[in-house]
This record gives sequence, structure tokens and C-alpha cells, in this order.
Amino acid sequence: MENEIEQKIWEILETVCDPEVPVLTIIDLGIVRNVTIRKNTVLINITSTYTGCPAMDMITMNIKLALAENGFKNIEVKQVLTPAWTTDWMTENGKQKLKEYGIAPPQKNSRETPDTGIECPQCNSLDTILISEFGSTACKALYKCNTCKEPFDYFKCY
Repeated sequence: MENEIEQKIWEILETVCDPEVPVLTIIDLGIVRNVTIRKNTVLINITSTYTGCPAMDMITMNIKLALAENGFKNIEVKQVLTPAWTTDWMTENGKQKLKEYGIAPPQKNSRETPDTGIECPQCNSLDTILISEFGSTACKALYKCNTCKEPFDYFKCY
């Protein structure tokens, strides 16, 4: 019975979107570390994409609201700092959603923001250039495609 309840909770969490990139769910981002049930209390551990991320309070509130709307009453959401979140925790589906949304997904095995060679999400060209280490949010960098001339965000690797 407890496994069925945990499965239902995971399904609900798949509907909670990231407030900064609304095409991604918190499951796509890989920030949900675990779900446990203890004495009628749902305990959820989450890890922010970076320390001090302003979206975490909103995400915590949205988790509690989604679970409450589905009949769960005692809900605790704890932010866990270790291990630190990494873009390796993102789902492949989430990375594809980013690209379709116009944000270049993180490159594999890249811990630093490269100056060039990030694939443009509009035209798939690799002829791109870094404009700024900081894009629309702190977890993104701003690039420009030299082929289609469009600017785009790149979701930085961590």
C-alpha cells in the first residue's frame, strides 16, 4: 500500500513545473531526491539547482499545493544541499523539452561554459558565440548564433 502511495506522489510531482522554465517539471530537473512516508507525513527532499536559487521557495509551495489538492495533508519539504545538484540529474526528456522551448540544454561532460560550439536550439548550428556568462537567470548563459543570428540561453552545466 505504501508503495502505491509513493508512486501516486511521484506522479503528482511530475506535474509540478519549474517557475523559471515552465516547460520543465521538477522531475525533469532531477531536483527531487526522495519521497518517504512516515506516520502519515509525506517527506520530500529537494536539491536546488544552485545555492540561493530564488525559485526554491516557490517550488516548495507548489509541491505542497499539488499534494494538498490530491488529498495529502501532512507534507514536509526539505531542501538538501549535499550532494550538490548537477545537470547530470536532468532527464533526457527534460533536455529535449529545453531545446524545443528555445534553450540550449547542458552539454555532457562540460563543467565550464564553453565560448563557442553550443548548438543553437533554433537552427542546430554549432557556429555560436558566448555573449554573457549570465542569461535570463543565473543558471543560464547568453549565446548568439552566427548562422541564424538569433540570441539564445544555454542551460549551464553544474
